[in-house]
Amino acid sequence: QRKIAKLNELELEQGITDKGSWHNDYKDSAYIFIGSLPFNLTEGDVLTIFSQYGNPVHVNLIRDKDSGKSKGFGFLKYEDQRSTVLAVDNLDGASVLGRTLRVDHTYYKNRQDDEELEESMAFD
Repeated sequence: QRKIAKLNELELEQGITDKGSWHNDYKDSAYIFIGSLPFNLTEGDVLTIFSQYGNPVHVNLIRDKDSGKSKGFGFLKYEDQRSTVLAVDNLDGASVLGRTLRVDHTYYKNRQDDEELEESMAFD
């Protein structure tokens, strides 16, 4: 959290544009990683929190295979990649129900997207 804030502060001080920003390294990914989530949050809760920075189109809250309980982390995809910058800058380090969120850019492969793509490209 401090590292992200420090990077952003340095970029502002140096007048670095979005093209030179560390955020630009993830310009091809509309996904973010969310860690340290309270275990009792649902996908709906996560959507509610993160929708203030854009339109979420996919959320994958990682759950234990046996119990179905949240493992406290997940991935969220926004409709627009620019929303990831807002979410990372504003929610990394935020406190939710006594836990400090970890929010960062990520490259994430959604298996469901791959299956839908394969189905749409299938030949009869």
